[in-house]
Amino acid sequence: MSRTIQSDVLVVGGGLAGIVTALECLRAGKRVTVVDRDSRERLGGLARWAFGGMALVGTPLQARMKIPDTPERALADWVRFGELNEADTLPLAWARHYVEHVRSEVYDWLLGYGLKFLPAVNWVERGRFGDGNTLPRYHVLWGTSRFMTVTMIAALEQAGANGKLQLLSRTRIDRLEHANGALLGAHGVNEETGEAMRFAASAIVLAMGGINGGHAETRANWPADRPQPASMLNGAHPYSDGKLHRLVAGMGGRIAAAGEMWNYAAGFPHPQPHFEGHGLSAIPCKSALWLDHRGRRIGPDPLVTGFDTHYLCQRVASQGQPWTWHLLNWRIAAKELAISGAEHNQRIRDRQMFAFLKETLLGNHRLVRQLAHESPDVLVDDTLAGLAAKMNALAGGDHVRPEVLQATADAFDANFANGDKLHNDAQLRRILHARQWGPDRLRTCKPAPLQQQGAGPYIAMRMQLITRKSLGGLVTDMHSRVLDADGQALPGLYSVGEAAGFGGGGACGKRSLEGTFLPGCILTAKAAARDIIRVS
Repeated sequence: MSRTIQSDVLVVGGGLAGIVTALECLRAGKRVTVVDRDSRERLGGLARWAFGGMALVGTPLQARMKIPDTPERALADWVRFGELNEADTLPLAWARHYVEHVRSEVYDWLLGYGLKFLPAVNWVERGRFGDGNTLPRYHVLWGTSRFMTVTMIAALEQAGANGKLQLLSRTRIDRLEHANGALLGAHGVNEETGEAMRFAASAIVLAMGGINGGHAETRANWPADRPQPASMLNGAHPYSDGKLHRLVAGMGGRIAAAGEMWNYAAGFPHPQPHFEGHGLSAIPCKSALWLDHRGRRIGPDPLVTGFDTHYLCQRVASQGQPWTWHLLNWRIAAKELAISGAEHNQRIRDRQMFAFLKETLLGNHRLVRQLAHESPDVLVDDTLAGLAAKMNALAGGDHVRPEVLQATADAFDANFANGDKLHNDAQLRRILHARQWGPDRLRTCKPAPLQQQGAGPYIAMRMQLITRKSLGGLVTDMHSRVLDADGQALPGLYSVGEAAGFGGGGACGKRSLEGTFLPGCILTAKAAARDIIRVS
């Protein structure tokens, strides 16, 4: 016989969206149970490991840098880049809500908890043709998302210190109980002890993350009209398996845009994986040459990060082999190489300002040495011929002929034969455009030949497409209530964060302006909490 746990609100999932929902409900006096499948020390989900970049609109940091941003301009960028149309009623409504409220409900709200942002606003996802972010909006949390998550968990525990919070780890919800159109509660099991539990609550908030945490789900949802690589790495959470999404669909709820994903094109296996197939996502160096499996530069339009991640993923997925190469030298790597997430950005994560400034100005040689030592996919050699031999040994086969790799480097370096003003290369044009903005200039090398004397040794990084976030999810209204096929709310059932496609079943459309995910978790969570408090 299972024991019954009674509360006003049951939150399923202990990521950022679930934590914020629970925190807001607790502060309003509600009794809250949070159920999470992971261990207690990993409470926070992917937010605990994320870098902490946020797309924010109309902030004092933007004003200080003379960035004339407005919600209207941000919405225009969002709709155009995401390819949303008038039929996308709820995604459009959530997009508008985001740009109009992200300043007060995310930026100001986080400042109220003592969190801070780095003083530089970065310019990401500009679009290949200027059709993305027309202005810099990417704000970086000082302390990364991990510090924010730890801060929110501390606030959650403080708000629930009076006994109103029950937090259960290693527990999976496997059934929702409903009868005669009313939601009665949920059933679950402790995956360590096998204990069965029944959860009685008048409101259930689904915050279990995305749909595509495993490759079986990812491939099942992959759009038929888009190339799919033979192998991929996993940067999503393996517990985001889509089972609760389908369970809700069986109750009449609707899943939208399951095939829309925010993957990354430059992943490599985690040297100390947390789960099978776990990958890290590199922030590719703008100055690196992106090559196919034979060592030839991918073209005719070269691949350059920072402009259109969706496009990069399509190009990488369409290659003849599921891996590509980044060819660079130590000079480029020290200035530009970065890994997404808190784990490999410890100067920001641990709030070491002096060390952070030193590595920004003088180069992050520490990270390059670490990756070269820890990762078999990061190869270093003094010659291109030696590098080609190592690339072939890693990939298994004679894919990269040394003369081809040499010709690739020579063709790029020929751009500089007549000085730095007489070149005509799309990658160099994008680099020069990026360097016009101060924060990007700090992290982007002045264009120079790859074989420049003193810039070595050479580095090759083997990259694969890595899955990350679901852009689609359960369809929700502006109160984060789950809707059925007729647009009617399922009584008592809410969905927040990635589980709801960050609002409406897919607020971003086909592309994100990047940095919309953490704020989307907060905004959808606060909307759900407001409605739960209102109706009770």
